[in-house]
Amino acid sequence: MKKAIRDKDQEKARHRRREKRQGAPLLLKAIKWTVGLALAAGVVYLVSQSGDVPYNERAIGVVNFSDLSPKGKKTALKAANDARCSCGCGLGLAECVSTDKTCPIRENNIERIRTMVRDAGDL
Repeated sequence: MKKAIRDKDQEKARHRRREKRQGAPLLLKAIKWTVGLALAAGVVYLVSQSGDVPYNERAIGVVNFSDLSPKGKKTALKAANDARCSCGCGLGLAECVSTDKTCPIRENNIERIRTMVRDAGDL
């Protein structure tokens, strides 16, 4: 009789442990989905903030864009990214200023971008 009660108690304990194990994957799945959705939202946010320009004002740190309106900033950044460096490297103007510190006409390129910023200041 004692053995039957003990076996029954052990069976109940095993059943409770099995239920706990089955509940954990659901919580784990919920956490994984939440993290995945948060990462996806972060990527979407970053893409939306870039404003369709590969090299933004942070990348072109040597030129001050802070005095521009949002429309002027977007216009100046688009112009700087669309223009080409004329040294023959094949890079865009903003890319060259951002990444190539050895460009022989880097100072001229920086001045070209500053001119674009001044022109966009009227917007």
